[in-house]
Amino acid sequence: MSSANPYLKQYQKNSVETASPEKLLILLYDAAIQFLNKAKIAMETEDIEQIHNNLTGCQNIILEFMSTLDMKQGGDLATNLYRLYEYYYNTLVEANLQKNIKKVDEVLKHLKSLRETWQKAINIANTERKQEELLRKSSDDDDDDDDDDDEY
Repeated sequence: MSSANPYLKQYQKNSVETASPEKLLILLYDAAIQFLNKAKIAMETEDIEQIHNNLTGCQNIILEFMSTLDMKQGGDLATNLYRLYEYYYNTLVEANLQKNIKKVDEVLKHLKSLRETWQKAINIANTERKQEELLRKSSDDDDDDDDDDDEY
């Protein structure tokens, strides 16, 4: 199979580098899920190298999630997420050692659920942000209208 289009690789690199933190989070979840799906396929074909590479790829993303949690700001939520990520990481280490597809499926199910939850939270936050901007703009327009009335 030939290597990927260099223009596509540059586009993808630029997309990641310019992504908002929220978009980057979703991209990382997508990549973690993709690694686990590839690991499952490798388990079915008993491709030890690909099993290892894909499981460790997902583990690295989970480590990134763990390292970027703000434990002071995040309080109990950050602590609970850290524990979840730690559990997923350890489960994937076991899956890699045992070549256990059930453990991969378990983490995959949870990562998909967390991704969906984050996406919903991001959508809600974006909707609220847009509503606030509209209200602010509407308020600013009203203030401008009031000024015009004073001139006549």
